[in-house]
Amino acid sequence: MTHPNALVRGINVTAAISLVVGSMIGSGIFIVSADIARQVDAPGLLLLVWAITGVLTIMGALSQGELAAMAPRAGGQYVYLREGLSPLWGFLYGWTLLLVIQAGTIAAVAVAFASFTSVLVPQLSPGVFLSLGQVPMPGGTIELGVSWQRVFGILSVVVLTWINVRGVRQAAWIQTVLTAAKVLALGGLILLGLTVGRQAAAAEANFGSFWGTQPLTLAVLPVIGAAMVGSLFASDAWNNVAFAAAEVENPRRNLPLALLTGTLLVSAFYVLANFAYLSVLPLDQIKTAAQNRVGTAAAEMIFGDAGRTIMAIAIMISTFGCNNGLILAGARVSFAMARDGLFFRVVGGVDPVRHTPKAALWVQALWTSMLALSGTYLQLLDYVIFAAVLFYFLTVIALFRLRALRPEAERPYRTLGYPWMPALYLVLTGAVLVNLLIQKPLYTWPGLIIVVIGIPVYFVWRRVGVPVDVGAEAEAAEA
Repeated sequence: MTHPNALVRGINVTAAISLVVGSMIGSGIFIVSADIARQVDAPGLLLLVWAITGVLTIMGALSQGELAAMAPRAGGQYVYLREGLSPLWGFLYGWTLLLVIQAGTIAAVAVAFASFTSVLVPQLSPGVFLSLGQVPMPGGTIELGVSWQRVFGILSVVVLTWINVRGVRQAAWIQTVLTAAKVLALGGLILLGLTVGRQAAAAEANFGSFWGTQPLTLAVLPVIGAAMVGSLFASDAWNNVAFAAAEVENPRRNLPLALLTGTLLVSAFYVLANFAYLSVLPLDQIKTAAQNRVGTAAAEMIFGDAGRTIMAIAIMISTFGCNNGLILAGARVSFAMARDGLFFRVVGGVDPVRHTPKAALWVQALWTSMLALSGTYLQLLDYVIFAAVLFYFLTVIALFRLRALRPEAERPYRTLGYPWMPALYLVLTGAVLVNLLIQKPLYTWPGLIIVVIGIPVYFVWRRVGVPVDVGAEAEAAEA
């Protein structure tokens, strides 16, 4: 019988892989290629951006796989940073994740879900009928307010949170079904784009002038690095499965397997999807796609007017499934922080019947709903992508430190190519971080400020927070 204070291991290996794939594939792959194409202005460079992002993602997954197998506890990356660097770095990660990265992503995906639903239900208007004021931010302002589209997006978050509160097995099963549906939809778009939907004129123009009109020199590297913001966002959340490590069956085997399999699959799909876009649409049409909806433009070229509806349904499934995974995983970090006495004590509790972090899930839903009232947070996500990559960088440093500090620790999986592969990952991600600081200062410095603000908050929690005593039996059940 499961201890009432313990989480339950209800995520099998198939569901774990589905959580990786489903959390990664949302709306990004159907949208961000337009902005990347505008920045690099060459078909070959568009594909190169996605390929480099895929390689970095797989390298990061291989590196974190060792940590996941070594410490399969709720919180994932929060735990690795806490143990490998210091409790402060763990808290700063959890703080940034809760404040904007996870909740902001869930909110953005929820409104994207509502936006594509409005293709079928035009009454879901984006127009604000109750304004709550404007918030000035670098690069523009964000209007807070209520619209039917935002309300519908918030409702989807509430429904998915309720599903996750009822039990991890049900949520994992839904995740597997929705991930299978979205993989089939994206795979269908790729297959049709590369075969019967291929437009000879577009393909000839794109692949005949593969590298564009400008000579390829080292000067193109900063451009590629800056353009990777969109592809990094679309490829993020692969680490979410480790947040729920305490609920994964046989985690020491299944976590590294899920991380590698999931990131390999999605990275390959992303590169192939962009090959399909280039086979169907001239680069100029990719750059100028209405509202950046490249996937929709490609579907309309293949299916005619029906393509808009087909793609809307496909992205609705994709975004709904993406948010199920993000909601399931994200709450486990604030849950782990609360158990350490670094967040509200109630958030560290477990529903004694459902064995889910009920309070953590509803707190996440509440904050997500507040962010959803801004309606558009591409700015917010731009602000924190730098911070997200920074914490990936720091987590690999934690891998090296833990090898030195705990050489005797059990490591069922050891990072492939250690130390050279993770060292190369540090060099490449370090170069991306420096490049983003130089090329996109409006969006990188706010992300750093959000992280820095967390330092005094950490010391306040250290003084007033009380760790949650779950009991030795519960800890053993989750170990």
